[in-house]
Amino acid sequence: MLGILFTAPWETRMDWLVSLLGAGMVMMALRDVFHTLWRPTRHGGLSRHVMAVLWRLSQRLPSRRQAAGLAGPLAMVAVVAMWAGGVVVGWALIYWPQMPEAFSFAAPLEPGAHDGPVDALYVSLVTVATLGLGDIAPAEPWLRIVAPLEALVGFALLTATVSWILEIHPALTRRRALALRLSQLQRNDPAPQELDSALGAGILDALAVHVAGISVDLLQYAESYYFHEGHDQTSLAASIQYASDLAERGLDARTAEVRLSAALLTTALEDFATVLDQRFLHKGGTAQDIFRAYAKDHGRSRP
Repeated sequence: MLGILFTAPWETRMDWLVSLLGAGMVMMALRDVFHTLWRPTRHGGLSRHVMAVLWRLSQRLPSRRQAAGLAGPLAMVAVVAMWAGGVVVGWALIYWPQMPEAFSFAAPLEPGAHDGPVDALYVSLVTVATLGLGDIAPAEPWLRIVAPLEALVGFALLTATVSWILEIHPALTRRRALALRLSQLQRNDPAPQELDSALGAGILDALAVHVAGISVDLLQYAESYYFHEGHDQTSLAASIQYASDLAERGLDARTAEVRLSAALLTTALEDFATVLDQRFLHKGGTAQDIFRAYAKDHGRSRP
């Protein structure tokens, strides 16, 4: 194939290069969808970088809290637009070099007047949206296979977008529920004798389970980090320090069951701090240092 490309006339080579560029754009968009939804990694894809950049920009605006509240939803819209744009423009670049010869046109249309990039973009949009207008349709056999593939990709992209939204919002709910639980405990702070009991062990165990679950959420749905956590009572960044305080108090308990539960909570908090630092903050230091950086990044001040 490369031999044919280099020995072909200049115009033919340019057509091939444009088509290859289009195919590359489509593959990049699909790769990013795959890594975002089904194979999240520490480094992430383009979607992770887009969300991180918009989050950092929101921190620099004068109305920081209001801007941060919009950063997550707007970033999701930007990412979906990036996916859709990559697919639509990529397929348009595949169609463009083949126009008008490889397409059939409805009677009122003059093929020679509809061979530009705008017409290729129109064909791509109509195809990906599965409108099936039929005024411009592929005629070459290979294009008659490629066009339905774009429609399938468009359907898959819509499904992926809905799945992404439905996956992130439960993760946000779990994080806010843990923050509210910690806030309730802090407002009804257990006395030493209450914490040093089977009841206290149960509380510490439950917190350890919930903190571990939040760590998994941030590993699987890292984009959820870039959603502002709202009021203090539902802000994990504001309340996570209290969980650390409870764990420290539990480690000094006389009851072995409470000490074990406190040790489990301490480990869960350290793992949570590691996820925060490696994936988002990159500050280093102790778990307490990372929690302070987490609070600052979400607009909460910690001593």
